[in-house]
Amino acid sequence: MEAKLRTYTVGEVCDGFVYNELEGKGLYGLSGRLTIQPEYQRNYIYADGKKDVAVVQSALHHYPLGVFYFNMTGGNRCEVLDGQQRITSLGRFVTGKLAIIDDNGIPQYFSSLSTELQERILKTPLLVYECEGTEDEIRKWFETVNIAGVPLNHQELLNAVYSGEFVTLAKAEFSNSQNANVQKWSHFINGAVNRQDYLERALEWVSKDHIKEYMSQHRHDADISEMKTYFNCVIDWIGSVFIEVESEMRGLEWGRLYETYHNKAYNPAEVKQQVNKLYGDPYVKNRKGVFEYILGGCKDKRLLDIRIFDEATKRKVYQRQTAEAALNDTSNCPLCAMGHEANRKKMWKLAEMDADHVTAWSKGGETSIENCQMLCKTHNRAKGNR
Repeated sequence: MEAKLRTYTVGEVCDGFVYNELEGKGLYGLSGRLTIQPEYQRNYIYADGKKDVAVVQSALHHYPLGVFYFNMTGGNRCEVLDGQQRITSLGRFVTGKLAIIDDNGIPQYFSSLSTELQERILKTPLLVYECEGTEDEIRKWFETVNIAGVPLNHQELLNAVYSGEFVTLAKAEFSNSQNANVQKWSHFINGAVNRQDYLERALEWVSKDHIKEYMSQHRHDADISEMKTYFNCVIDWIGSVFIEVESEMRGLEWGRLYETYHNKAYNPAEVKQQVNKLYGDPYVKNRKGVFEYILGGCKDKRLLDIRIFDEATKRKVYQRQTAEAALNDTSNCPLCAMGHEANRKKMWKLAEMDADHVTAWSKGGETSIENCQMLCKTHNRAKGNR
């Protein structure tokens, strides 16, 4: 890859600047010759009133804005390799879509600045490396670069490596904050739309967690209906089983849960009652595990992280059982004491025993000293498996 250094001004780069409010991205600059956000670029993430303002303030105070990289695509046209966040921030300010706060706390748009300050910004020099190379060279370079101090995340890197028709369509659907479905999806997905978290989940689900392979295979597809259909099937299935949305649903492994349980029938009304009961149980420590626990037939209590008996309780119960067993000449494990084998009179050490609910937790038994008994590890395991 070859690179030539040249200098542009902010005014030149922002000439003909076009910003798409709906998609939240800068489109064109340099009088239409510069594509600011090519398909492999991440979304604009500086629109937070801090990073974007800091870029403008840097220009006002003559602070260096760093180096920019353009990929020359032929016919005197180019696209931004590195610097689209900074260019979009400057372009939004120059075109009146962004205000900065002056020393008196008053918002100032570009048009309200003095002529001197306007000229200062427009004449701010930008150091640009114009790069030429093969597609593979350009993509490889982009894959490894950090943009304006904010590293590319995993999905943004994959979008760059496998850029093409498929990524363009997928981003329009799953990376668009204006998509009316985002609010519904946000009940079950963690992260931000513009950082590709929703797209990553859609790809993860449809590919069964083989995202790279799926993106490579479908890179030049002009149709994302398979991914959209599968994604919506998962979302609709969640809503059909769990008719009330809980905050702990966000970020669960819904793709895996769908694959494991979607062929099983559930009564939504009964599921709702089970969720409410478990949410009201003071001994359930992990509410996120409630949903898979119910889907799995309420068998794996490990998912709930049930509050266990503390060490003081176990020690007291052990001492009581051991004292009673010594008086009766039986084992201090109640189940061993009822047997006829060699352990019928065995006195187990505390470390050889486990605490158990007399009345099972699943049947309403509390995790209290009154409902605690100590069993040898063998009997405790056998009891737990019934």
